[in-house]
Amino acid sequence: MKTQTPSPAPAKASAPKKKSGGLNPVFIIPILFVIAELTFHYVFGNGSHFQDGDHDKLPLPGDYFGTVYAGGFIVPILFTCFLCVLVFSIERFITIGRANGSGSIDDFVRKIKGQLDRNEVGAAIQECDRQKGSIGNVVKTALVKYQQLAADTQLDKEQKLVALQKEVEEATTLELPMLEKNLTIIATLASVSTLIALLGTVLGMIRAFAAMGATGQPDTGALSTGISEALVNTAIGIGTAAIATIMYSYFTSRIDTLTYNIDEIGLSIQQNFAAHY
Repeated sequence: MKTQTPSPAPAKASAPKKKSGGLNPVFIIPILFVIAELTFHYVFGNGSHFQDGDHDKLPLPGDYFGTVYAGGFIVPILFTCFLCVLVFSIERFITIGRANGSGSIDDFVRKIKGQLDRNEVGAAIQECDRQKGSIGNVVKTALVKYQQLAADTQLDKEQKLVALQKEVEEATTLELPMLEKNLTIIATLASVSTLIALLGTVLGMIRAFAAMGATGQPDTGALSTGISEALVNTAIGIGTAAIATIMYSYFTSRIDTLTYNIDEIGLSIQQNFAAHY
């Protein structure tokens, strides 16, 4: 009696590999702190910005570098926060830009939906290769699975639809961490910068009032130094927090748009499969 050899199951579509791209904050933040310290001491603290060339004295009138140096030891910390927001914002801008691919996302979505309506799956895969980026990777993975399921004779229609939906979800899950990496740092700095600035402000005011209480008479130099320290820290902290908040909202909005487009195409793929198979 001949033994019937079972037909091999279709190979699983290769999902995009999980990417670990992006800057590593463990290395980047200490480097930025060193840059902030060097800038604070050797640029803002340069003697040319102070009376008699001594940074322990008052800054020259209208010299903003000297005024910033008068902000005290909190300034390098706030400057580090600012550099972190700047560097990670640039990095996210580049990463999310690459995730969008090489062409317009709206045009890509329209082309894919039109090709699916005509059941031109092969042409849709070629379009994904041209688009590239996260959205192209996810859609291509779903379309490859689409072709495999179309040729599968072992699963029923409901099982195929579930498998197709799972493939889209898995591919999306692998791509999203790359897009959201380091956004937590930007969001954290939006609030932490304000708190650090408040600490610097309080320390500056303590210095100002301590100078008044030491002699019982206003010491103009010490008073102005304390007030400068307070105001400089407040300005840098609020400015950094404002930039961090704006950039975080901008990047999350772009990621939400990208995710929506992926979900829209994923739904179209499933509806198309249900209609044709």
